Amino acid sequence: MNEQRQTPLHDLHLELGGKMVPFAGYSMPVQYALGVKKEHEHTRQACGLFDVSHMGQVLVRGPQPAKALESLVPADLVGLAEGQQRYGLFTAEDGGILDDLMIVNAGDHLYLVVNAACKEQDIAHLRRGLSDHEIEVLDRGLLALQGPKTAEVMARLCPVACEMVFMQHGRFTIDGIDVWVSRSGYTGEDGFEISVPAEQTEALARRLLAEQEVEAIGLGARDSLRLEAGLCLYGHDIDTGTTPMEGGLIWAIGKPRRRGGERPGGFPGADLILHQVAEKDHRRKRVGLLGEGRAPVREGAELFDAEGNALGVVTSGGFGPSVGQPVAMGYVPIEQAEIGTTVYAEVRGKRLPVVVSKTPFVAPGYYRG
Repeated sequence: MNEQRQTPLHDLHLELGGKMVPFAGYSMPVQYALGVKKEHEHTRQACGLFDVSHMGQVLVRGPQPAKALESLVPADLVGLAEGQQRYGLFTAEDGGILDDLMIVNAGDHLYLVVNAACKEQDIAHLRRGLSDHEIEVLDRGLLALQGPKTAEVMARLCPVACEMVFMQHGRFTIDGIDVWVSRSGYTGEDGFEISVPAEQTEALARRLLAEQEVEAIGLGARDSLRLEAGLCLYGHDIDTGTTPMEGGLIWAIGKPRRRGGERPGGFPGADLILHQVAEKDHRRKRVGLLGEGRAPVREGAELFDAEGNALGVVTSGGFGPSVGQPVAMGYVPIEQAEIGTTVYAEVRGKRLPVVVSKTPFVAPGYYRG
């Protein structure tokens, strides 16, 4: 077996009693002593600290990095103001999704955060597609501070960061440590994602954990929090067999990049993707699903209609602690995608009713000013 890589917080995870598991090539904490449910609830009620240092952090430098990256991503990057962050998709020639990522206009360069499981292929994809630009892979830690009390915590450590709103980015100092901070996250709550030099990551994590509102949170609660927030997990809810339209990610295709826009197309798979956007010509759709009782509907459960016809499959699922009932996402034909439609998920040989529902399943707490 290949040895799992470690983040700069590995020793701290062990000290805190983290239960370590392999994840995307890294040894990562799935939970701590609180357990997944209490960690989830603490993040929704107060403030959780997540180690996301396994993610890939990349700088793109060159003559016109935003324009260049638009050749790989359908987002409007030329129109992205300095200090702003935007969600993007690497698309394939057949319209599928290679990965999703965050993109920051950092002035004379772009700062990207890509998924851990895809980062090697993403970096190779960038180097092939942007051969006239410098692609620098960073060795930095990445912390996510999430929850309704996050701003109270950050106001003590870095009050200027609290002046930002959702999806803004800035460069600040916390206790003498130079940090890059985005007001964003993966839980549906207000929060900050903090990039920090690798050798100073543990010191900053300890400083944050010293605040009474903050608890260390593992991958288990991170997954249940993002599911309740209706956020996609790459390789599960979206992948190379999914187009942005099918995945419910039409908003990630910038209006200037669509038919009739200022800079239409020009990215891999544009013909198919823009056809689906303009004509609403897609046969299936990612939907939210709410179950009854307490039996969770897990990833991989098959979906059927009332007559027993196969419809699709659940791509993410579990019990939503904040919702108080099973929550899931999956793909169904357009005809069954209307809110309120009842379909049936096969769980341990039984077909349980689940209702097509709006996502997110919880009210977002993003700070928009």
